Amino acid sequence: MRILWVKAGGLLPLDSGGRIRSYNLVRELAKRHQVTFFGFHSAEDNAAHLELEGICERVICVPLRLPKARSFAEFQQYAVGLLSSDPYNIRKYCEGHVAKELRALLKTESYDVIVCDFLIAAGVIPWDISIPKLLFTHNVEATIWKGHYEVAKNPLWKLLSWREWRAMESAETHYLQLADFVIAVSKADRDIFARIVTPEKLGTIPTGVDIDYFQPSSEVEQEKVEQENTIVFTGSMDWLPNEDGILNFIEEILPRISKVISGVKLMVVGRKPSRRLQALATENAQVQLTGWVDDVRPYLARGSVCIVPLRVGSGTRLKIFEAMSTGKAVVSTTIGAEGLPVTSGKDVLLADSPEEFAKSVVMILQDKSLRRSLGLAARRLVESRFGWSTVAAEFEAALQRTIDLRHGVTEPVTPNARTVLR
Repeated sequence: MRILWVKAGGLLPLDSGGRIRSYNLVRELAKRHQVTFFGFHSAEDNAAHLELEGICERVICVPLRLPKARSFAEFQQYAVGLLSSDPYNIRKYCEGHVAKELRALLKTESYDVIVCDFLIAAGVIPWDISIPKLLFTHNVEATIWKGHYEVAKNPLWKLLSWREWRAMESAETHYLQLADFVIAVSKADRDIFARIVTPEKLGTIPTGVDIDYFQPSSEVEQEKVEQENTIVFTGSMDWLPNEDGILNFIEEILPRISKVISGVKLMVVGRKPSRRLQALATENAQVQLTGWVDDVRPYLARGSVCIVPLRVGSGTRLKIFEAMSTGKAVVSTTIGAEGLPVTSGKDVLLADSPEEFAKSVVMILQDKSLRRSLGLAARRLVESRFGWSTVAAEFEAALQRTIDLRHGVTEPVTPNARTVLR
């Protein structure tokens, strides 16, 4: 297959769940197919994408001048587009010159299928041309913004979240209907999309993890590096659901844990923490912010427990599988673990209220045998079914399904979930 992979926001560095998922799928698919990567992203990320030239047949990067998140320049950019019906998160990336460059490429090159990676890239896809198109959704974007609206306390933020929710809902419906095939990353997301498009246009792929890279430490090594009563959270802190979740944890859950266990520390590992989060960390000696790190594994190793306290979200969280693959005990909200085949009490602990979440963390911190049993079960689960080669084989089947549907083949070919790309 000749695959054109189109992505807004860049693929590298690997500092977010979406980038990690896409990168690993591109890498696996490129072993058997000719993949052209077309990305449009902040100019500062251009150098990082040179690595893709050793993976893909061709790499085309279109640099954008994007304002810094939450800066006055971004506010101005948002205000200019208030009369537009498009969501801001699509408008800020999908500039006219990007769409022109993509169309120019398609006039000179032929492809069997186009992958629109994330809904955000849909604004530049030439939906009118006849090449089969797969829309790869990592989340239900409207659901995320609806969640922000529901938990927002600031009236202005509540209003802006409502506007983005409604605009994203309209855009999601529009582009789902234009795509030949749609991939979701969880059954929950697929069920939402099934209200918009017919079932034969929908598929799911599981979340994957690099089980060779994220290895558990030996018991001896673990004893050396694990820091007592240390809680670890990993994730991009400029992704709003992550910020909301960790701020709520610090304000509502951490004090409850500290009442039972003294000396508890929280390590927040991820890029671009906001000013509000930095201020909280300055006031609270229990909280440590690392910012961007090259490798999260040493930080996971130090933790006694890993947390995913999300209150808003959609799709699936790779951070859970990464922690589980290293044999760490995980406490998550139901939303945080949504779409993952985990069982509370067996391979993770799930808790939604601040009281129950704090209680679950305390249980793990106080019970070494519980930490170990949860960690071992977690590793067994991801090791058995969720390596990237297996996930990529299912994605490959979805690409073929996209091509078949465009060419009038309506009977689906059941993919072999155990086929491994080499």
